[in-house]
Amino acid sequence: MARYTGPTTKISRKFGDPIYGVDKHFEKKNYPPGQHGINKKRRKLSEYGLQLKEKQKAKYTYGVLERQFKNLFEKAQSSKGVTGELLLQLLESRLDNVIYRLGIAPTRRSARQLVTHRHITVNGDVVNIPSMILRAGDIVGVREKSKSLEVINNSLSGRKTSSSWLEWDSGLMTGKILNLPSREDIPENIKEQLIVELYSK
Repeated sequence: MARYTGPTTKISRKFGDPIYGVDKHFEKKNYPPGQHGINKKRRKLSEYGLQLKEKQKAKYTYGVLERQFKNLFEKAQSSKGVTGELLLQLLESRLDNVIYRLGIAPTRRSARQLVTHRHITVNGDVVNIPSMILRAGDIVGVREKSKSLEVINNSLSGRKTSSSWLEWDSGLMTGKILNLPSREDIPENIKEQLIVELYSK
């Protein structure tokens, strides 16, 4: 299964935003990567360059490769509503992202791993597809024999308040999707309109 496995801090520095979460290395070197680092004079990005950068940022944030991303965009474009918001909604509805939002995993990368190792259930069935798109009413849970896993318990112990569109049951270790998130419910610093403009060319 193809995915990005390279350095995360370097990517965060490239976009000037800690897209993989809290990163002490990013805080120390909050400037673009490269041989000359902060002293390098960089040309102003063109309109196309800004649009491409925003698309790349969204792809790295959600751990999606080019073909998957394009398919999601086409799905959003063919649906009724604002294309940019629908695209972010689809990205947020991915199983690996929902697990991350619920606090079962500390990062989207580790959420993806929990799914592929069959520690997660959806509506009672064990699943191993991180890219699975969930709908309102779906219930995501931790497999019974996986509830004692240290990585899951550590993540849940440091869990912050979950998103308003998700409901968490700590006793059963399950989360329910109440509704699909609105743009206000998505905290990611992504300018989705630039992505729409890029694909509209």
